[in-house]
Amino acid sequence: MTGFASGKGTDGHYSWTWELRAVNGKGLDLRLRVPDWIEGLEAALRARLGKALDRGNVSVGLRVTQEDGASAATLDSPFLDQVLNAMSEIETRAMDKGLSLAPANAADVLALRGVFDTSSDETQDTSALSKALLADFEMVLAAFKDMRSTEGAALEVVLNERVDQIEGLVGQAAHAAERRKPEIEEHFRSALARVMDNADGMDETRVAQELATLAVKADVTEEIDRLRAHVKAARDLISGGSPVGRKLDFLSQEFNREANTLCSKAQNAALTSIGLELKTVIDQMREQVQNVE
Repeated sequence: MTGFASGKGTDGHYSWTWELRAVNGKGLDLRLRVPDWIEGLEAALRARLGKALDRGNVSVGLRVTQEDGASAATLDSPFLDQVLNAMSEIETRAMDKGLSLAPANAADVLALRGVFDTSSDETQDTSALSKALLADFEMVLAAFKDMRSTEGAALEVVLNERVDQIEGLVGQAAHAAERRKPEIEEHFRSALARVMDNADGMDETRVAQELATLAVKADVTEEIDRLRAHVKAARDLISGGSPVGRKLDFLSQEFNREANTLCSKAQNAALTSIGLELKTVIDQMREQVQNVE
């Protein structure tokens, strides 16, 4: 599920900007770019995000700047030269192997520990700053969740439409299966005659097994019943609230499995056509399910 939120804040001599964004993902993948000189901040952010979110490729960016009057800040030029030389070597080796790396900007370099020294003569205490940042992040996270909730409400409408279509097609399949009974009975009698013509000397148990197999291959009642059960399960999940993305993804696979079996057992043009349309709608539903928390 996609989402975006940003925010700005200040505390004493510090100011900052947040960016929180997400794109679709099967699981929860967190990528944080925060200053590593603020002790414990990244771990605290990961804990909050892991509790609040269930799916998505989520990126968090934080830029912190110091205003006039803060602790003296110096640029460690020798260390910066080492970092830039290392980056140049990495890019050269990547190009030799045919790889293209995303370019780094100045903010990325400055965020590295040791490049921009913000410490005073004494060890810098960042606990108060970390507390202020985490409090501000809660508002950014709330705005982010609100945006995703809005998208989720729109997705709920789309998914219910797909489930309605599936339910309608399952009903059509049941009627088509009923209408094809005379055709199947004629096919079964022909098959039975062929079996009996070649049954001389055969074991009666084997003949009975062959007849039972023919009957099972022609019966789609079980597939239709399971599809109807899946429709009910889908409605319950959609109305039950988040997180249901993984469950709906699994249910979509089960929908598809039954539709495949229905098509393979159809032996009738009308039923096959309904089965193929059913598979199309299920695929559309499954694509949308990937966006669900």
